Amino acid sequence: MITRIWHGVTPAAKADEYYRYVERTGLSDYRKTPGNRGVMVLRKVEKEKAHILVVSYWDSMAAIEAFAGADTARARYYPEDDNFLLEKEPFVQHYEVVEKA
Repeated sequence: MITRIWHGVTPAAKADEYYRYVERTGLSDYRKTPGNRGVMVLRKVEKEKAHILVVSYWDSMAAIEAFAGADTARARYYPEDDNFLLEKEPFVQHYEVVEKA
């Protein structure tokens, strides 16, 4: 199993609205992609910023490619992300799951 981790930062005042947007876009697309085993969204508010981590679980890099495209290291963004994110980080991280309790 492979874990894909994306990080983004939005103004704290927009954190709830951004989560609802991510639910309709990225999370929905994850769930529709064969080979996706689930996703967690983590949030940490620090002063005026909300850090968002999206941690998704996949059967294989081929399954991730079906979601993200050929360049699996690139982050996938949606049109309205510009209305929320303070910057667009270009890359995601992938880790092999060695153990899951």
